Amino acid sequence: MQKIVVGCPKEIKVREYRVGLTPASAHAYVEAGHEVLIEKDAGSAIGFSDKDYEKAGAKIVDKKTLFEKANMIVKVKEPIEEEYHFFKEGQTLYTYLHLAADKKLTDMLLAKKIFAIAYETIKVGHALPCLAPMSMIAGRLSVLEAAKYIQKTFNGNGTLLSGVAGTPKGKVVIVGGGVVGLNAAQIAVGIGANVTILDINTERLSEIDRLFDMKLTTLYSTRANILESIKDADVVIGAVLIPGAKAPKVLRKEDLKLMKKGSLIVDVAIDQGGCFETSKPTTHDDPIYEIEGVIHYCVANMPGSVAKTSTVALNNATLSFGLKIANLGAKEAALSDNAILEGVNTVDGKCTYKGVSEAFGLEYISVKDALK
Repeated sequence: MQKIVVGCPKEIKVREYRVGLTPASAHAYVEAGHEVLIEKDAGSAIGFSDKDYEKAGAKIVDKKTLFEKANMIVKVKEPIEEEYHFFKEGQTLYTYLHLAADKKLTDMLLAKKIFAIAYETIKVGHALPCLAPMSMIAGRLSVLEAAKYIQKTFNGNGTLLSGVAGTPKGKVVIVGGGVVGLNAAQIAVGIGANVTILDINTERLSEIDRLFDMKLTTLYSTRANILESIKDADVVIGAVLIPGAKAPKVLRKEDLKLMKKGSLIVDVAIDQGGCFETSKPTTHDDPIYEIEGVIHYCVANMPGSVAKTSTVALNNATLSFGLKIANLGAKEAALSDNAILEGVNTVDGKCTYKGVSEAFGLEYISVKDALK
C-alpha cells in the first residue's frame, strides 16, 4: 500500500457549505497511513471545527499549501475557474464533476493531465452509489422549495400544495422515476399533493405504483403525456438523468405557454445542463426567475442548503472508494475496481468518459486504453 498526501479544500461556490471530508473520514485516511491536509475553516460552517480535524490527525493549512503538497484532492463540487490555477499536473481529483455541462473545466483537466474521478459516474451494477444520497436530498428538497416558491409572496400562483378541507390540492408532475423522482414523490405524496410521475421504464412505473399503494398517477413518458400533464400542473419537477452526459430536454420554451401562470418548474438536472430548454443555473442567493409567466427554480447545488446532512450522507457513500484510490493509487484502483473505473472521466490529457466526449466532440479513449 502506498502512502500519499490527501487534501480537502474549502468549497467556494456560492452558498456551498458542504465539505469533502468529515473529521471521521479524515481519521480513516490517517489510520490508513496517509497524511491529510484540511484547508482552514473548511467545515466550520456546519460545525466541524479545525480542532475536530486536528484531533482526527489531520493538519490545518492554507489553500496554496494544500494544493502544492497534496497528491489527491477530495472535494464536493466541481472546481470553479478561480481554483483552476491551484491544480498541478498529474494530481488525482475525486469530487462531483458534471463535465458534460462544463467545457472550461473539462479543458483544464485535460490540459493539466488530472486523473479526474467523478462521484456521479461511479457505478455498481445499475446503481450510482456516490450520486444517490445527493439525489435523494435534491429530490426531497425539490418539493420543499416548490412549496415555498409557488407562494404568491414569490409571484407564484398562491397554491398550498397540500390544500385544506374544501379546496383543491396542488398538482405536482415529476418527469423521471429514478432516485430524484422517487424521493420527490415521497415528499409530494406525504404532504398531500396530487402527484403524477412519468418515466420511460414501465417496470419502474409498476414498482412506483406498488410503493405508493397507487396513491399517485404513473404515466409512460411520451411527449404527448408530458404536455397533457403540465397543462394543469402547479409544479413540474425535472428529474431526468443520463449518467455523465447532458440531460435531454423534455420541455421546450413554447411548451411553457400551455402551463398556468404562476406555476413553477424545478430543474434538478441543472448540474448536467438541465432538462428544460429554458433552464439556466441559479444560486441560493438568487434562486428563481420567470419566463412566459412560469417561475424557474434551477439552483445548481440544492443539497448545499442542508449542508450538514448532505456532507455526512456524501461521506458515507464516498469514503470506501476514496480509501481504495488513496491506498492503491488511482491507476491500480481503477484497474482493480470496475465501479471506480466507471468514475474516471479524464486521464493524462485524455477524455475517458463517452458522455463527455460526445458533449464536446472530443476524442474518446477508454480508461483501460488510457492507462496502458
